Amino acid sequence: MHHIHAMKTTTPMTFAMRRAPLVASLALAVFLTGCGAVKPKPLTHDEVATRVKNDQQAMYKGQEPIGAPLTLSDVMARSLKYNLDYRLKLMETALSRGLLDVSQLDMLPKLTADAGYRWRSNDSGGTSIGIEDRIVSLRPSTSEERVHYLADATLSWDVLDFGLSYYRAKQQADDVNVTDERRRKVLQNIVQDVRDAYWRALGAQRLLGETQVLADNIQAALEKTREAERAGVLPPVEGLEYQRALLDAMTLVNEKRQEMEFARRELAALMNLAPGTQFTLADATETRLSQVPSNLDQLEQTALEQRPELREEDYKARIDAIETKKQIAALFPNLNLFGGIGYDSNSYLYNENWTQGGISMSMNLIRLAGLPAIKRTNEARMKVDDARRMALSMAVLTQVRVSVERYKLAVYDHQLAQESAQVDQRLASVARAGSNNQLTSELETLRTQARSMVSRFQEASSYAAAQSAYGRVLNSVGIDLMPEQVAGSDVPTLSKAIQASLIDGEKHVFTQSADAVAVDRPIQLSVTGLPARVDGVAVRDAVGKVMTGNRLALGNGADSLAMELHYSATPSKAATRAQWDVTVQDTAGKRLLTQSYRSFLPDDANTRSVIALAEAAALSVMAEVRRLAAAPETAATTQP
Repeated sequence: MHHIHAMKTTTPMTFAMRRAPLVASLALAVFLTGCGAVKPKPLTHDEVATRVKNDQQAMYKGQEPIGAPLTLSDVMARSLKYNLDYRLKLMETALSRGLLDVSQLDMLPKLTADAGYRWRSNDSGGTSIGIEDRIVSLRPSTSEERVHYLADATLSWDVLDFGLSYYRAKQQADDVNVTDERRRKVLQNIVQDVRDAYWRALGAQRLLGETQVLADNIQAALEKTREAERAGVLPPVEGLEYQRALLDAMTLVNEKRQEMEFARRELAALMNLAPGTQFTLADATETRLSQVPSNLDQLEQTALEQRPELREEDYKARIDAIETKKQIAALFPNLNLFGGIGYDSNSYLYNENWTQGGISMSMNLIRLAGLPAIKRTNEARMKVDDARRMALSMAVLTQVRVSVERYKLAVYDHQLAQESAQVDQRLASVARAGSNNQLTSELETLRTQARSMVSRFQEASSYAAAQSAYGRVLNSVGIDLMPEQVAGSDVPTLSKAIQASLIDGEKHVFTQSADAVAVDRPIQLSVTGLPARVDGVAVRDAVGKVMTGNRLALGNGADSLAMELHYSATPSKAATRAQWDVTVQDTAGKRLLTQSYRSFLPDDANTRSVIALAEAAALSVMAEVRRLAAAPETAATTQP
């Protein structure tokens, strides 16, 4: 019997000892193989190309096609829906809300389930000896099987951990607010960038056709000048001077055109359009610029309340205040409650299933010594938060006043640009009226036309700059120009909601919204009193082109204005004294404007000279006619 027992007890040990070198060798081989298998592996060209292709497809995926000219609100809608920067902020906000949900789960009790398998090569057991005489009192015995299974499920609740998790969840909730304020800032910046680029691009689009015609005329004039120089009609110096003047004029026109055409690329990037996508901007009537705000104190107060940067600082201060509470709470004693059930397949146990529970309390007494340091650190943190917020508040107040001042200067610059453009257009018309078929006269006319085109580009650029300054005022105040809720997510629905939100939001800053839908009274144009040798249709078409070029609509309607240009002439010895009487009246026959324009024409006045003089006469009253067409409520107070 003893022999059999010895065999049972030594055979597993012997087997394990024989197997140990093999196991050790395999473990060493796996370890060495793993250490040498990890090496730098650069990306292949195909992997990079695949990533680029997938990114390009994802960047422009799911966009609604452009089927009509885009208004300002349409561009804003597409920018806010498809702009990648704004998408990123929306995703960050969603991620922050998801982290808040996760942090709230940390406050729940912990339910831990554990299961296992235990094996050993020999029996677990022991003997007992007397404390005083050191005599063995029990023979070796065991109460544990060599192979058995374990399982337990324990529900525990740590009071201190619950408190810390509660504070962490509150901090995460404020972090959601911080992320949302950053999203607001990105939204406001996108709206500002769209407003800036839209009006510059629209100005370039309006003048592109006329610029191309002028470029073709200048190119033809250059060829004539070179031919005249080669034929000896013009002295070389004079011919080169005219060529230089024409090239300089065209260079200025091209610079202005390119400067404003770049805005189309900016708009395409803001709307996240795929390269090569063609789009056209809706040729809307330029609204009258709002008056400069005078309630600076109210604007500053609104900015301090609305700016997302300051709101972000408020939430950060709340997070730091909670951090103080969290650090102090960590000093309190920790109370742990637990309970659960257990199972052990060990057959030597009297009870294989059991239920257990308990309560424990612990406290780190040494950590209490750090309480003064924690208080000093938290006080310093709060002071830093206050100082940072006050410095940012001062910057915000400065931005409000600077933006208002910039808008004031931009409005004044636009008024000067408008006057300069009208003067240059009239000068070009007069030059065409007095020109003859001589080359020098034609070259001088082209120079005045080029200068007039540059002035019109400057007018459009100044209006875009005024609109940009207008947007900066709104941005400095922190006005949200995006509705809180939108009925649908398609671009037309977003565009309508944004248009309404623009008008409503800007009323808080400006007495008259620059983005409000402007009244556009059409003009019913008539030209009378022309001599028989003058083509009346050509004169009317030329005047109509000048008016549409200055953003006035022609047509009939219930609220249209009737504009009449009556021609009369008085012959004299050297030239003909010509006069245009311009009259504007409403549909009821009330005369709103009467003005005369006089000039001299050659005795052999032709259609070309009369057209040029008619254009100059129409331009002389353009500002008044534009005001009457855009603001019919002031017609009753206009002096006849």
